[in-house]
Amino acid sequence: MARDGDTGGISRRTLLIGGGAGIGLALAWAAWPRSYRPNLQAGPGEQLFNAFLKIGRDGRIIVAVPQAEAGQGVYTSLPQILADELGADWRTVAVEPAPINPLYANLVLAEEAAAASALPSTFGIDRWTAREYATRGALMATGGSTSVRMFEAPLREAGAAARALLCMAAAERWGGDWRALDAHGGFVWRGGERIAFAELAEAAAGGTVPDDLPMRGDVENRLAGQPLPRLDTPSKIDGSAMFAGDVRLPGMVYASVRMAPRGGRLIGLDRDAGRAVFGALELFENPGWVGVAAVNGWAAGKAIDAMNPRFEGPADAPSSADIAGMLDRALDSGSASRAFRQGAIDEDQAGSSPVSQAYRIAPMPSAAVEPLTATARLTGDRLEIWAPVMAPELARAAAARAAGLREGQITLYPTLVGGGYGRKLETAAVEQAAIMAMRLGRPVQLSWPRISEIQRDTFGPPAAAVMTAFMVQGRIAGWRAQIAMPDAGAQTATRLGTSPTFFSPGGAPAAGAVPPYGIANIEVDHVAADVGLDLGIQRGGTHVHGCYFTECFLDEIARAAGVEPFSFRMQMLGDNPRLARVLSTATAIGGWDGGAAGGGMGIACHAAYGSYVATLVEIELTREQRIRVLRAVCAVDCGRIVNPEIVKQQIEGGLIHGIACATGRPLGFAHGIPAIRAFGDYDLPRLADAPDIAVELIESEDDPGGVTELAVPTAAPAIANAYHALSGRRIRSLPIEIGAAS
Repeated sequence: MARDGDTGGISRRTLLIGGGAGIGLALAWAAWPRSYRPNLQAGPGEQLFNAFLKIGRDGRIIVAVPQAEAGQGVYTSLPQILADELGADWRTVAVEPAPINPLYANLVLAEEAAAASALPSTFGIDRWTAREYATRGALMATGGSTSVRMFEAPLREAGAAARALLCMAAAERWGGDWRALDAHGGFVWRGGERIAFAELAEAAAGGTVPDDLPMRGDVENRLAGQPLPRLDTPSKIDGSAMFAGDVRLPGMVYASVRMAPRGGRLIGLDRDAGRAVFGALELFENPGWVGVAAVNGWAAGKAIDAMNPRFEGPADAPSSADIAGMLDRALDSGSASRAFRQGAIDEDQAGSSPVSQAYRIAPMPSAAVEPLTATARLTGDRLEIWAPVMAPELARAAAARAAGLREGQITLYPTLVGGGYGRKLETAAVEQAAIMAMRLGRPVQLSWPRISEIQRDTFGPPAAAVMTAFMVQGRIAGWRAQIAMPDAGAQTATRLGTSPTFFSPGGAPAAGAVPPYGIANIEVDHVAADVGLDLGIQRGGTHVHGCYFTECFLDEIARAAGVEPFSFRMQMLGDNPRLARVLSTATAIGGWDGGAAGGGMGIACHAAYGSYVATLVEIELTREQRIRVLRAVCAVDCGRIVNPEIVKQQIEGGLIHGIACATGRPLGFAHGIPAIRAFGDYDLPRLADAPDIAVELIESEDDPGGVTELAVPTAAPAIANAYHALSGRRIRSLPIEIGAAS
């Protein structure tokens, strides 16, 4: 309950129309907005309080989570927000996926996509339009490190509303003012007396939320900010966690597919050989893919191999050299669009000395442990889908189109996501499983074989950049970044049948390329490029590109100016104290040696998703002449922290992800297909290669920022800068190939 002196509150009008403390559309507790009513279902013995909360007669607190759990901890951090405001006992909290509903639309993701688009911003029209588009389309999506940023306020409001109703129900029993009561540990308290939430739930759920809803202002008995244990860990340890591949249905068959190259078509296969495989049941032929349904997964895979499907790709399918050439020609075309401008660069300024350097990033794989997969079952005129989806409404729409049904005839059950982040935005497996189930009339579980997952991956976009700094007396007077890169976000949105303007979880193509330093004159130009690949969203999005270009180039400028790289950065961060603090913290904890020659230390920092991060790495060269990261120190300011352990886990995981992107094997394209054929061919770091990682969290009461993708962009530039310190040679491309250093 709110303590004396707490003036924070939310009016009932705010709850009903949105805005105020919450950026979400209308949350309603008793009287929902006319257009959007809750479809969260209460089971036997459960009482529905609002769109996010049910309380059971057995004392369980069931929180509906609108975001996909892909290992980033949203099945813990989001319930923790609500449970804290409610005053729940953490041991009684449970989770279930939220149903598709406009109330769960990810408005932050839509607003950020609109902000990066060309829509007019006068009077906030683009922001309003983005919210309306996302809400009316029930655009539930996980990405862009938006989960806590989007749902902190709505979940707090949901918990506060239920707490008020419980206290009001208790006051009916005890008499007196409900505002004088407290709630924590799963009970409503009056002095030493208490009543369990479970006893009050039925009466409370039928109450009316007060016009002035107090939020908790005390510091005792709080769950927010505590390193509470993850709710999904026990089930993942004992094997009861439900991933898509764990679904088992009566009469279910198993399917596998082989995919044509992008833009290719089927030109031949041996049908009789496929049918001859013991257990094969049905063959599926489509211009872009071939499938087999069988009594088990082994038989389905064997039948696909026996059929030996042959596909013809487009004549202009690119090689790695073609992709590089397309980017170079795009840079030379002079057709850039201005993505950001601050001040005005005077190339003829007296004493100005321009310094330029070119950088390059190759296409990057998703390399998800769990391939695309889905299970479909047709019952009458209704189709059920089980799948790891990160945009459930878009997946449902795709299933409906493929099956020839209305969306209302599709029931989607989101499962836990076994890795892949943006890869699980893709709906190809959902569509294929729907087609198979409609034809067979029985449940089908489809899993893409690894070869299809590798060859028809939606790759992280390649890019080429020319970075120029205009130096005056050893300081940067002007900064220009010219970046050629395909718009993977727009391509993904178009592929999924939605608007690129309002759905771009990977960020704008030039995201992260605006330096977070005090430089008076900045120009960032983006040049569109089509490289002939299916491109998608990956962890870190295009911040990976922008941070790599910026932090590597800045390191080069510092060295050329004869200034130690940390000091060079710090002298430009007077207007960015949060970034300055994380940078100074990381270097102090990491024992920064100034980037001394032969020392093998490198640094990089970045601001993204409303958060700030700095990374120091120390590397060595193995006997095989490969880079190995020995240790990494990361300092993070992400505003208010819900669960510090989850933040640390995500920073650690992000660093490992970034290290893998930096040091893994290049894909090596030929005729539009990567040369890699098996998961091991990615040559990713293994457990024995993992560095010692230290994460320092900066205390802050600023609004929460994102963390899942935050550390990824800093890994590669820190490694490249460390390699220069170790060897005196520069690396200007990703993934890092020592033979290409100069």
